[in-house]
Amino acid sequence: MDVKGPIIMEAIFIVIAVSIYLLTANTFFIFNFLYIGTAIAIGLFLMSQKKEYARNIIMLAVGSYLLIYVGICGHENLSMSGFWYYLFLGVFEAAVIHFLIAKIAGPFLFGRGWCGYACWTAMILDLLPYKTPRHERKNWGYVRYVLFIAILCFVSSLFIFKVNNLDLIMFYIFIAGNLIYYAVGICLAFKLEDNRAFCKYVCPITVFLKAFSYFSILRVTVEAEKCVECKKCIKACPMNVDMLDISRKRVNGTECILCMKCINGCKEDALKL
Repeated sequence: MDVKGPIIMEAIFIVIAVSIYLLTANTFFIFNFLYIGTAIAIGLFLMSQKKEYARNIIMLAVGSYLLIYVGICGHENLSMSGFWYYLFLGVFEAAVIHFLIAKIAGPFLFGRGWCGYACWTAMILDLLPYKTPRHERKNWGYVRYVLFIAILCFVSSLFIFKVNNLDLIMFYIFIAGNLIYYAVGICLAFKLEDNRAFCKYVCPITVFLKAFSYFSILRVTVEAEKCVECKKCIKACPMNVDMLDISRKRVNGTECILCMKCINGCKEDALKL
């Protein structure tokens, strides 16, 4: 990655900021997307300079901003429950815009980049000791779909039974849900010796991300003539993606979080984004 990457990323978020502002007439979204875009651009530049913790800096800058400033201080539920809540209200604000940009439309461009650069759950999990999985992947992916349906049914029931004070309830759900996510994520990481176990098996947001990431424009590919098939890239991947297969149907192909550990670890320079 050279300096073009950060510049392009900044430009993309400027376009997003202006577009959302024109749709909503809310100046907050100018600040919001310019901040996120600038944080990511600076982090990408640091990554291009081979700074070891550059991606962690991006995640802390973006993730803590969304969790603490927008979520806790701004009383906005940006989680899955908040998305269904605002969608059922018919309001094009908060979590609906967040999901549209980061988790529905965004993956067509940058796949599961949200998971690798902005997720406030993963920003903590990535600091744990097990940065590369030490065991074979489990067949527990169904858990995410169960949780996805459970959250949808729960929020639907609040509307069906006309529960009062929904704004306050959704805020408390945001706080409680994140605490539970952190607890489950940390426990799974230590139990399975895999920082990203929560992302692989539990996170309901991946139901959207996996589906749309299949068509992602940005993806890691391999130059077969350079590859010596040492498979160090596969061993280094926190999401167990088979980078040696250029097909979109490659093993765990929709799981790539664009962390670029595979690219940085390839001594033959056979992988590229």
